[in-house]
Amino acid sequence: MIDFETARRHMVDGQVRTADITDPRIVSAMLKVPRERFVPQDLAALAYVDMHLAVSPGGERRLLKPMVFAKLVQIAEIAPGDRVLDVGCATGYGAAVLALVAGQVVALEQDSRLAEAARSTLADQPNVTVVTGPLTGGWPQGGPYDAIILEGATEVEPDMFLPQMKDGGRLVCVLNGPASRGMLYVRAGNDLGGRPVFDAGAPVLPGFAKAPAFAF
Repeated sequence: MIDFETARRHMVDGQVRTADITDPRIVSAMLKVPRERFVPQDLAALAYVDMHLAVSPGGERRLLKPMVFAKLVQIAEIAPGDRVLDVGCATGYGAAVLALVAGQVVALEQDSRLAEAARSTLADQPNVTVVTGPLTGGWPQGGPYDAIILEGATEVEPDMFLPQMKDGGRLVCVLNGPASRGMLYVRAGNDLGGRPVFDAGAPVLPGFAKAPAFAF
């Protein structure tokens, strides 16, 4: 029998704290949320491993590595009363952590099976609303948002979310490319400026792959 509480503590001590996660709210949330509840039962033993963990048949959808997710949340600088859009929530692990850091969380998932799993596991989180729709469309009816988190990588600039962000709002994601980075974008008026913060790779979310270039 796996001692998940001990495994959770080892994850935080060995993967999160060592990645310069200094926000005590993030550390506390990741110590509390039982990650094993958000993965397929046959993969529960791997719930706290340092890997992007598959949560859908075929493995095309994955939970971000704990370290990558924690660093994205930290650079988003989420305040206790903030309204957050969680894009690509999958089974809801990230939304469960965000629920303990933010004021309100809108968790968006386009895969209906994953969304239903998220609704079930997040049923005891009154400040989380799980919604279903295309990830690239965001969820404008729940905005504007103080922060937006993409729980996966994008190969294109996330400009499509600018209208759903408050002025001064932050968007964080992994931008895949020749050098994949964890990115922080901030809205200033009608501009969305971004800068790289840390090195990271992640699986690309559905709809966020760059269109293949035409070759003669």
